[in-house]
Amino acid sequence: MSKYIPVIGMEVHVELKTHSKMFCNSKNGLGLEKKPNIHICPVCTAQPGTLPVPNQQAIEFVQLAGLALNCELNLKSKFDRKNYFYPDLPKGYQISQYDQPLCGLGHMDIEVESQKSKVIKRIGVTRIHLEEDTGKLIHPVKSSADDHGAGPECGYTLVDYNRAGVPLMELVTEPDIENGEQARIFCTRLQQICRYLGISDADMEKGNMRCEVNLSLHKENEEKLSGTKVEVKNINSFRFVEKAINYEIERQTEALENGEKIVQETRGWDSVKNVTVSQRKKESAHDYRYFPEPDIPPMEFTEEYVEGLKRKLPELPAAKEKRFAEEYGLKMDDILILTAQADLAEYFENVISEIKEKIASHEIVATEEKVIKLAVNYIISEVRKHLAENNHDIRDLKISAENYAEFIGIVADGKINSSAAQTVLKEMYHTGGDPSQIIEEKNLGQMEDSNELEIIVDKVLLGNQKSIDDFKAGKDNALKFLMGQVMKESGGKANPQVVMEILKKKLI
Repeated sequence: MSKYIPVIGMEVHVELKTHSKMFCNSKNGLGLEKKPNIHICPVCTAQPGTLPVPNQQAIEFVQLAGLALNCELNLKSKFDRKNYFYPDLPKGYQISQYDQPLCGLGHMDIEVESQKSKVIKRIGVTRIHLEEDTGKLIHPVKSSADDHGAGPECGYTLVDYNRAGVPLMELVTEPDIENGEQARIFCTRLQQICRYLGISDADMEKGNMRCEVNLSLHKENEEKLSGTKVEVKNINSFRFVEKAINYEIERQTEALENGEKIVQETRGWDSVKNVTVSQRKKESAHDYRYFPEPDIPPMEFTEEYVEGLKRKLPELPAAKEKRFAEEYGLKMDDILILTAQADLAEYFENVISEIKEKIASHEIVATEEKVIKLAVNYIISEVRKHLAENNHDIRDLKISAENYAEFIGIVADGKINSSAAQTVLKEMYHTGGDPSQIIEEKNLGQMEDSNELEIIVDKVLLGNQKSIDDFKAGKDNALKFLMGQVMKESGGKANPQVVMEILKKKLI
């Protein structure tokens, strides 16, 4: 039986979060407007006599993405007309880029599993170019017969041009992807980079980011690109990108092993049935009759301009992950969570800065290593839990970095127990209040007075002679039981360390 090797490339469209559309000053609502056709003008609806004016911010956004993906920025670039007719394209053509895109060859390095170890896989980027998005077609079904007597099954089409003209970045990869997992990781990383750059939210569910897969199979002894290419569209989540690719590999492999020919076609992803379905055959490449856009002059950029763009680049995810490992000594699993969002990483670093100041001024007694570890654990487990439960983002967090650092210091120094800490943090989350004030108001501080605690210990020992005998007989669990009884008697407020010292002193 022959072994078939998958060859996978991606085309990814990302709507850019500019203030206005690509070639006019209509507001850019990313096509998410609730009312149709409210952010439109004569330019984006292609009224006669109108002229396009390129959006400088959109051009810069694409170039920043190119730099983040190690692309060569072309100093000479132009727009082209891509000609095809469809109702959601008001001009009858799309202003796009063809032979002189803004960004040329680049790459992204991702970490993947290979034989039970992590390796770096390089995914080549062929190009990144800029174009305008299309409008939306809506196909409602008539509930009653129309004037011509058509039945209720007869539908009609409405056009919403709110999205028409929204700046759209298109990234094309080399056919370097080998499986669904690699494609998912690539797309996830691309989304993260777009968010770090602030050029797009790249939310697939909202249509800000759209992924298309080009996949073919070839035998081990055949040329890499000898297989028939199938395109898969309508994929609206990273998980479905992985599933669609894995399904298509299985489908094509089974077909080839049965002696069938793979048809060049466009297929869609059915997320209910978890299968790809044929949409249309593609006998040959469509001739879009590209030619230079006559209404927009060619663009020229200088080396000084490119250097200025490089200075605008923020610290990107890979660099931040490496620095967090070196600077804070954190586990990679924790680092990946903390750096998943630039805002969360920034919040964490602001907290660390506050912690270091409090340790230097002796407001916090515990070691820096212990406090940082606690800060990480509470962010990852508790803060993120509250955000998820309330459908909030880190940007909605009311707890200031200073108050969070104070809270962590209180926990690290043993001034409240873990149960009280949960109560305090929850209150802080909802009110943004000061932890010390919350502890005082709710009387959550730990009992530290040894004389007061000794009275409680004596009371517990008096009523638990069997546990005392068990401990003296070498049963260590008896000590834990007695500790639990003291904590219960104190309402959970006794300092465990002080209680343990008193117990041992009285029992040994």
